[in-house]
Amino acid sequence: MLSEPSLELINLVAQLGSFTAAANHLNKVPSAVSYAVKQIEDEINVVLFERHHRSVSLTPAGQHFVKEARLLLNAMAELKQSTVNVAQGWQPKLSLALDSIVRADRLAYLIRDFYQQFSDTELVIRKENFNGVWESLSSGRCDVALGASASLPVGGPFAARHMGKMQWCLVMSPRHPLAGHHEPLTPATLIQYPAVTLSDTSWQQVGHNFTALPLQRRIQVPDWIQAFNLLHAGLGVGWVPRHLVQGFIASKSLCEKTVSQPLPDNNCALLWNTRRQSPALQWLLAYLGDEAQLRHQWIN
Repeated sequence: MLSEPSLELINLVAQLGSFTAAANHLNKVPSAVSYAVKQIEDEINVVLFERHHRSVSLTPAGQHFVKEARLLLNAMAELKQSTVNVAQGWQPKLSLALDSIVRADRLAYLIRDFYQQFSDTELVIRKENFNGVWESLSSGRCDVALGASASLPVGGPFAARHMGKMQWCLVMSPRHPLAGHHEPLTPATLIQYPAVTLSDTSWQQVGHNFTALPLQRRIQVPDWIQAFNLLHAGLGVGWVPRHLVQGFIASKSLCEKTVSQPLPDNNCALLWNTRRQSPALQWLLAYLGDEAQLRHQWIN
């Protein structure tokens, strides 16, 4: 039966072009190599080499055989290495869920540095809102959640690293009817106007709606870019993470208003599934750093 050593022998003879050269490489006598090749040819009932006085050359069938043998040898080597990698905790991909509150400008650097470190692991990025972040982690759709700020999942093999608190502020266009209204704004005043909110990406849990008052009409959008577009257009008011909107407030393209019942600050966290341990996961956790680094790079 053809074996890996048989394929390697045929490949070696084809590369060196003689039984003598192959024998010298293997520290064997030429007759032993010649006999082993003949046995392989007899087994498949095909002549692979044309014998010359001091050399050999591949027959057309031999050329085909060597081409396919090299593919098999490469596949065997990859199989061995991937099996070792799996035994050492390697996974073919690492899935990271980003809460929409984290700064998007850091993501390109993370992806660049990850792929410089890992050539055989795929990094999958998911964008989630509110309960969708936790559901993505608890359901196994992701391995790591960055910026999670909704309620914790009940139970499960999850570890956490705090990222600090996130502040909410109410903003609107300077052209909005409430922009010139006296402050603080009350719920009775706010409820008269639509609230621009992000849609919760949870599939199974009850979606969060804390950025809108009960019975207040909502304009739900998938991300903050769309939310800012609607707010700039004066189509509603919105509770927005302060670190995402402070530039618009400073440029006066959006104005912040005080309210009688402000939203409380949210605790944010980095979470991961402890059952999904791998070199890529360990690298990512080290790369993201401690609470101060997480807060500085992704929240502030």
